[in-house]
Amino acid sequence: MGSFKIEGGHSLKGEITPQGAKNEALQILCAVLITPEKVTIENIPDIRDVNKLIQILENLGVKIQKLAKGKYTFQSDELNLDYLESDKFKEEGSGIRGSIMIVGPLLARFGKGYIPTPGGDKIGRRRLDTHFEGFIKLGATFKFNKSERFYGVEAPNGLTGAYMLLNEASVTGTANIVMAAVLAKGETTIYNAACEPYLQQLCKMMVSMGAKIEGIGSNLLKITGVESLGGCSHRILPDMIEIGSWIGLAAMTKSELTIKNVSWENLGVIPKTFKKLGITIEKKGDDMYIPAHTDGYAIESFIDGSFMTISDAPWPGFTPDLLSIILVVATQAKGEVLIHQKMFESRLFFTDKLIDMGAKIILCDPHRANVMGHDFKSSLKATTMVSPDIRAGISLLIAALSAEGTSTIHNIEQIDRGYENIDTRLRAIGAKIERFS
Repeated sequence: MGSFKIEGGHSLKGEITPQGAKNEALQILCAVLITPEKVTIENIPDIRDVNKLIQILENLGVKIQKLAKGKYTFQSDELNLDYLESDKFKEEGSGIRGSIMIVGPLLARFGKGYIPTPGGDKIGRRRLDTHFEGFIKLGATFKFNKSERFYGVEAPNGLTGAYMLLNEASVTGTANIVMAAVLAKGETTIYNAACEPYLQQLCKMMVSMGAKIEGIGSNLLKITGVESLGGCSHRILPDMIEIGSWIGLAAMTKSELTIKNVSWENLGVIPKTFKKLGITIEKKGDDMYIPAHTDGYAIESFIDGSFMTISDAPWPGFTPDLLSIILVVATQAKGEVLIHQKMFESRLFFTDKLIDMGAKIILCDPHRANVMGHDFKSSLKATTMVSPDIRAGISLLIAALSAEGTSTIHNIEQIDRGYENIDTRLRAIGAKIERFS
């Protein structure tokens, strides 16, 4: 198990470039299975979850060639489908939640797809019903081996387009259904579809491969099935979650940072939400500049003067992956804010670590936390802690970088799942951070 030793209390300065988007990469990598032709993908982040998925694709028989840092070609012309029913796949597939999205393209192309119960963050219930209900609507038969926790869908006679109203706007669920529907006979209508930029990217990539998809960017997708798809080239967007993390880091450490090439048009309400905490954000071309908040930052109130509440919502609402960052940044703001995490009932449980560091937080229930900021009149105190998941892990790292003294964070493999070479990149802008076993 790896750990970080962090000497806090230092201001940082410089430029940092966000990695390719983890959540987009997991979708795009699964989509290479939809065609036997060569697909080139750029800006793939070098992180644990993505590398695990690449290994699964290689074991499945995908021919993979690394052209440069973050740039690969994939060709799925000779797949070994027996691997899907092997013990090796059951072990590897259960280690990463994104592996669920291989089912859609395999079902569309070969009439069958299997997946063990996927892993990922322990942040609460994360149902798979949306995925499989969509496949069933397209004509697939669902199978579940309860003893082995192994899911399967089969459609030996192919899939047929259908109308469906999703019970939730699941990003991975929508992606899986879209990848299945592009080769189905006839028209598929998906209402209450997710419309995150990463889902839009998947749809645009598939259109470039020959798919027919209307309504990209909305919650109503219409897909007309085609017989086959071809190869393409695709570039992954910068990671909006990492961009939000660097905004929070700059504010908490009173640092002057420039975040390079952020793709402003794909950030939605993220900058506006951080501004609600009083954080100054400036647009300089496609870069984002955060000045040093030497006098702190004050939480806004609503127009009628009422208490500020920040909550997550499906896109174009505020992404739940950044609520942990918002919460830790609020611990040093001037004022109070209610953080309402609607989607996952275990995601706020890391607040006990922040309370140990001196933060003033009342965890009202599994979904709501009231944060009373210190206004930098009292620093957080260094401590030893364990990273419970990716987003809580980066939040605790930000807290440690702002705290007085030297902190230790264990189980940093969780952070490595979502952030590429984070210690090296932070040292480059002045952070005092060391990795050790």
